[in-house]
Amino acid sequence: MRWRTLKQGKKSPPAPSLPCFPLAPTTLRVKAFIVDVFMIYLPLLYLTTYGILGGKDAFQSNQLAIFLLTLLFGVILSLFWMRTGQSPGYRVYGMRLVHARTGKSPSFLLGMWRYLAFLLAGTSMIGLMLSPFRKDGKNLHDLLSGTHATLVTP
Repeated sequence: MRWRTLKQGKKSPPAPSLPCFPLAPTTLRVKAFIVDVFMIYLPLLYLTTYGILGGKDAFQSNQLAIFLLTLLFGVILSLFWMRTGQSPGYRVYGMRLVHARTGKSPSFLLGMWRYLAFLLAGTSMIGLMLSPFRKDGKNLHDLLSGTHATLVTP
C-alpha cells in the first residue's frame, strides 16, 4: 500500500489469498519415503541384480543399471503422484502430494522435477534438513518444485 493512500484514509482491496494446504509432519514424510523404498525400489533392485544381471558383483560394476533404476523409481513415483497424488507410502500414512498454489495433484513433469530436486537436496543433506529451521517446514525439494505433502482430510 502506498503512503499517499494511507494518508488519505483510503483502503486498498485485499490481496487475494492463496488456499492453505497444511504441510504433513516431517516424521510422516520420512516414514512414507521408507515405505516407498521398500515397496517399489527394493523389488526393482532385487529383480535387476539377480534376475537380469546375475549377481551383486555385476550390479555393483554396472553404473548404468544403478542410474536407470534410480530414474525408474522416480518415474514410478511421478506416475503415482500424477494419478492420485499418493504413492503407496503416502497412502499408508494418509498424505497426499499437492501443488502448493492450486491444491491439485502435480503433473508428471512436476513430479519428476520434485524427485530430481530431492536427489539434489540429498547430495548435500542441507536441503533435506531445512524443515526444522523454516516456519512452514518445507525442505529444498518442496521449495524448488512448489509442491508439498498434506494430510488427507477424512
